[in-house]
Amino acid sequence: MTELLPKFPYHPDPVATGVIAPSDTACTCCGRERGYVYEGPVYAADELGGRLCPWCIADGSASERFDAHFTAGTCLGDDVPLEVFAAVDRHTPGFIAWQEPQWFFHCGDGAAFLGPAGAAELAACPEALEMLRREAKGWGWPSEQVEHFLGSLDKEAEATAYLFRCRVCAAHLDYTDFA
Repeated sequence: MTELLPKFPYHPDPVATGVIAPSDTACTCCGRERGYVYEGPVYAADELGGRLCPWCIADGSASERFDAHFTAGTCLGDDVPLEVFAAVDRHTPGFIAWQEPQWFFHCGDGAAFLGPAGAAELAACPEALEMLRREAKGWGWPSEQVEHFLGSLDKEAEATAYLFRCRVCAAHLDYTDFA
């Protein structure tokens, strides 16, 4: 029987982002078949990909039992209390990116991961587009190349932006990634 999924404040819709999927697989941590499995990145000594349930991530039992982390440990942001970083790293589903995923922190808290985004999705987030514009200009690209790059972003293909929202001030944050 499928249970209601736990809430993840730093990754509000992990089913939509594709890291939690319906499955009859028994969780390696709790041994239960709960109707869903985590298919995102796991940083641990044991191979746990596709073998953990969302509940064992949310309550920290997977992290504690296997010394598992679900983000790469990359922190993009301002001063963050250790307990906030630990909540993101050890109790929140990560996400799949072209390169090693990075997580944003803003206003002293973890940002909520909204998902991959392309040019169409970013059109509604002008501050996020400006952040990417500054990032691309920092690579030494001329303005027309930057604008072409931003227009070519695709949430389903390379290159992609990863969109976050600050849980305190609601600012949109993002970065680009491509192979």
